Amino acid sequence: MDAVDRQIIAVLRGNGRATYADLGRQVGLSASAVHERVGKLEAAGVITGYHAVVNPGLVGLGVTALVGIHPSDTGDDEEVACALAKLPEVESCYAVAGDEAFVIKVRVATVDDLERTLFRLRRIEGVARTNTTVVLSTRFEGRPNVPEDSNGPEDSTPPRSQAHAE
Repeated sequence: MDAVDRQIIAVLRGNGRATYADLGRQVGLSASAVHERVGKLEAAGVITGYHAVVNPGLVGLGVTALVGIHPSDTGDDEEVACALAKLPEVESCYAVAGDEAFVIKVRVATVDDLERTLFRLRRIEGVARTNTTVVLSTRFEGRPNVPEDSNGPEDSTPPRSQAHAE
């Protein structure tokens, strides 16, 4: 992955509907060259899909919460993750370090729906308890963030702290 690939990714993260011609104008390549590069990025798994960004409040999902999932002593994290994936209210699931096994993002219509969802979460085998933070407002989310100094998956350069430690 080179600087042009990173530019293409940054443009697509900001506008997934950009045409190859638009992309080409922005990165200084022909539409066919951009098409080939995007195809390679998709084949390599760098670009994994395209989606519409929807305002949750305008589609009836006005309540967002971040929920920490504390595992039980006998719980299996993979089984818990599979159970979480089956709940349509769970938008994202992150395995984390610390007391919690997962932090999930939940979107629902009302606080009553959130309460029902939390009840269902606590009934999942392997979940000891939950810790919930209700989001008051979203200041930003899903920002395009493509490191300019990274060579991507093939980058074997150690971080600076490791490079000087040797």
